[in-house]
Formats: sequence, C-alpha cells, structure tokens
Amino acid sequence: MIWFMRMARWARNPPSQQRVVLVLVVIGLCLALFAVERWIGWPEALTVEKLRR
Repeated sequence: MIWFMRMARWARNPPSQQRVVLVLVVIGLCLALFAVERWIGWPEALTVEKLRR
C-alpha cells in the first residue's frame, strides 16, 4: 500500500530531469561494475581470507 502512495506522489510531483539522469548514471555504473566483475573476475587482493584458529 505504501508503494501506491509513493507512486501517486511521484505522479503529482515528478522528479527533476537532473535527478532522473543521476539515477540512470548510478544504475549504469553499477551494471558496468557487475559486468567487469563477472567477465574479468574478482581481484585476488580484494578476496577475504579465512583465518585459522
């Protein structure tokens, strides 16, 4: 129900063009980072190693 209230508010007061572009750029960067990580792989230096007790 809350999502319908948000959709109604956005329909009455849509976000500015700059906000829409910003959100699309952030989503694009996230997708690009995911694609690079998927095809090239995760760097070994950033992998967490398990510590033995």
